[in-house]
Amino acid sequence: MGKPRPGLPPGPYLVVGLARSGVAAALALGRLGAEVTGVDAGSKDDARLAADAGRLREAGVEVRLDASGVDLAARARTLIKSPGVPQDAPVLGAARARGATLLGELELAWRLVRNEFIAVTGTNGKTTTTEWIGHVHREAGRPVAVAGNVGTAASSLVGSLAADVTVVCEASSFQLEDTLAFSPEAAVLLNLSPDHLDRHPSYEDYVAAKLRVFVNQGNDDVAVAPAALPVEDLGGCARRVLFGSGPGPELSERAGHLWWDEEPILRVEEIGLPGAHNRENAMATAAVCLARGLGAEAVAAGLRTFAGVRHRLERVAVRSGVAWVNDSKATNVASTAVALRAFPAGIHLIAGGRGKQQDFSPLAPLVAERCRAVYLIGEAAGELTAALEPAGVPLRQAADREHAVALARAAAREGEVVLLSPACASFDQYPDFEARGEHFRALVEQA
Repeated sequence: MGKPRPGLPPGPYLVVGLARSGVAAALALGRLGAEVTGVDAGSKDDARLAADAGRLREAGVEVRLDASGVDLAARARTLIKSPGVPQDAPVLGAARARGATLLGELELAWRLVRNEFIAVTGTNGKTTTTEWIGHVHREAGRPVAVAGNVGTAASSLVGSLAADVTVVCEASSFQLEDTLAFSPEAAVLLNLSPDHLDRHPSYEDYVAAKLRVFVNQGNDDVAVAPAALPVEDLGGCARRVLFGSGPGPELSERAGHLWWDEEPILRVEEIGLPGAHNRENAMATAAVCLARGLGAEAVAAGLRTFAGVRHRLERVAVRSGVAWVNDSKATNVASTAVALRAFPAGIHLIAGGRGKQQDFSPLAPLVAERCRAVYLIGEAAGELTAALEPAGVPLRQAADREHAVALARAAAREGEVVLLSPACASFDQYPDFEARGEHFRALVEQA
C-alpha cells in the first residue's frame, strides 16, 4: 500500500471533458455512489462521445453534451477537470467564482487508488520510460499496473488492484498543473524543453507544472532527475537520485557501462532500444527501479529485453527495401529532432499538424543533414515551410496523410526511411496521436 492520502473533497461533482480521462473519473465517482454530472462541448453526433455518454448514463451519471457546463457549475461543490480542458474554459471560471474545489483526474485517481505510485514526466520519452519501468517490474516478478497519459486513465484502476501492485503512471504537464496534494512515492523527470506553449502562458509556467511532480514528496520518497537538468531546486523533500554521464550521478554511464552503487549493471550496447535518447530513458528507468529496491539482475534483464512502444519510432514495415517508421508520438520539435538523429541520411520526413507556438527552426540543420525530402500537412504546414526552407531540401505540400504517404512512396528508394514524426499535435485532423499513427500504419499496409 501507498502512504496515506487526503480524502475527496465533497460532492456533488461536475466532470468537465468526457474523453478517456473524464469518462474514467466519472465512472469511478459513480461507482462510489456520488452525485456526478459529466459535461462535454463535443457534439452528440460524435459516435465515440455518444457511446461513452451511454455508458455513463447506465452507471447513473448525468451527461450533458454540446454544452459549456457554465450553467452546471452552481450545482457542483467539486469540479473534476480532464487534462484536455484549458485553464481559461468558462466553466472553470464559474466554478472558481463560487468557491468550488478544482481537482485534476490524476489527483482524483491518486486519492482513490491507495497503491504506491511511480510518476514519470518530462518533455520527451515519458511513454517509453513509463512502459519500460513497468516491464522491469514484471521482469523482477513485482505486480505492476501501467496507466496515466500513456493510454489507460489512472481513474480506471479504482477498486481493481491488489494492495501490492505498483502503479507506474505517465504524467503530462496538463495533468500535473491540476494537482493539489499529489505526492507519488517515486517521481521521475526525464528532461525539459519548450512544449505546449499554446496552453501554458510561458516556458517558466510549463517547467513549474512539470516540477509539481516533486513538490509534495516527503523524506521517504524518491525523486529521479538528470544530473544536467538546468533547474537548481526540484522542490519537495524526497531523496534525490540523479542519472547521467560521468562519475557523479548515482546511476551513471561511463566506460561503456551503466553503473549503480559503484558496480556495473550492464554494457551500454546491451540496452534493448537504440539511440542516445533511449540510453537516457534506460538510465532513468534503472535509477528509479534500483532506488526502490529492485534487484540489479532483474533491472539489467529488463533493460535488455524491452521492445519499445507503439507510435514511438515504431517500425511498421519494410517495403521494397524502404523502412516505414511510425513516430506519431512526436508532438514537439525536440521529439522529432530525436527521431531524425536515430537514422542516417536518406529520410523522407512526414511532418505537420496543429502547431503549439513552437520554434521549428532547430529542425532545419537536421533536415539538411539527413532528409531527402519533407512532406508537410496540416495547420502548421506554412510555419514548417518557412522554418525548413534554409535546409535546402525539397518541401512538398500534401493535402492530407494519404497524399503525403503516396508522395513518399513514389520517391523513396531502397535503404531509405519514410518517417512520420510530425513535431505537432494531431488535433487538426485526429482525436489523438494514436489515431494518427494507426491511420499511417493502415496506409502503409495498403501498399
